[in-house]
Amino acid sequence: MTLYAITDRLVCSLQQMHFSAPVAWVYNPLDYAAKPYATYLEKYGRASKEIVLVGMNPGPWGMVQTGVPFGTISMVRDWLQITGPVGQPERLHPKRPVKGFACSREEVSGKRVWNWAKSRFTTPRVFFERFFIANYCPLAFFDEQGRNLTPDKIARSDRSDLFSLCDQALKETIDLLDPRFVLGFGQFAYARIQACLTDTTHDRILDCLLHPSPANPKANQNWEQQLDHKLTSLGIKY
Repeated sequence: MTLYAITDRLVCSLQQMHFSAPVAWVYNPLDYAAKPYATYLEKYGRASKEIVLVGMNPGPWGMVQTGVPFGTISMVRDWLQITGPVGQPERLHPKRPVKGFACSREEVSGKRVWNWAKSRFTTPRVFFERFFIANYCPLAFFDEQGRNLTPDKIARSDRSDLFSLCDQALKETIDLLDPRFVLGFGQFAYARIQACLTDTTHDRILDCLLHPSPANPKANQNWEQQLDHKLTSLGIKY
């Protein structure tokens, strides 16, 4: 099993899904931005990790554009040194364009996450020796008006199948990377981590981190320092 194989199986399974209202548009950057994501796995996902950080799903100005979790363009291109061709979703909402690395907007959550990594570890090589960042669900959802929908906001009837597929992929990812810590950005990611990592044969530490979204008022007050404090309290030193 490899991260590539896990990704391929998840992409194939998700292609069979259909979503009801309020979801009207679905983007899968693991499909149309497969090459940058494959580069991310090739460069940074090839060894076991001490800490895996898990996000919710792609943001419209981050992973939706680059294929990389929390993938705000400037940090993916300039710090992670990842570029590559980015195609288009099969159906494109006019208010949610995909311009790939030509996109001029930046995802605040992604900028916070990768700025924190850069400022604490200086180089990607040093950061990824211990850490890996994944997203629980690779799909971005939008309603008819183009408003972003997180996975917890889709129809209850759709969640069961979606969560089953994403739970399995996350469990396989964790089994492969074999981290000591599995930490979710926000309550949703943490809840899914708890749901799928029920194997007690591994003494892993699971916990919740403050989500970096600007929609979260607490995250707008020294988010990087709050993350430092939380990781230090868990015994993670750097």
